[in-house]
Amino acid sequence: MKLKKGFRQLVDEAKSRITTIGIDEASRRHGRDDVVFVDLRDVRELEREGLIPGAFHCPRGMLEFWIDPDSPYHKDVFASGKEFVFYCNGAWRSALAADVAQQMGLPRVVEMDGGFTAWKNAGLPVAQRTKKPAS
Repeated sequence: MKLKKGFRQLVDEAKSRITTIGIDEASRRHGRDDVVFVDLRDVRELEREGLIPGAFHCPRGMLEFWIDPDSPYHKDVFASGKEFVFYCNGAWRSALAADVAQQMGLPRVVEMDGGFTAWKNAGLPVAQRTKKPAS
């Protein structure tokens, strides 16, 4: 089956429309009151590898629903007026997510180049996320 567009083309197109910041710039923004780091990875990735300290976890599949104030799943953090630094493992999901967030009207969105892998490889702080006990 021949697709009209593959994932690489979608990511490249998204990256042409969004702002990407490097790891050094991301580390300078980390911890600021007006910036929220948004981890788009699956919960299993967080449990296995950790996350950026203080990051807000938003599974990629819920992003549009959590951003939209008309959605029953809306999360207030996305109405905070803060800047959002999106990241995933390697910057594919975050590019698509930042593009969609901008299309939806979120005004201050950037993606972090290289994702969590680049953050970790740069020796920047990593917090552990423990598995939640089964209920």
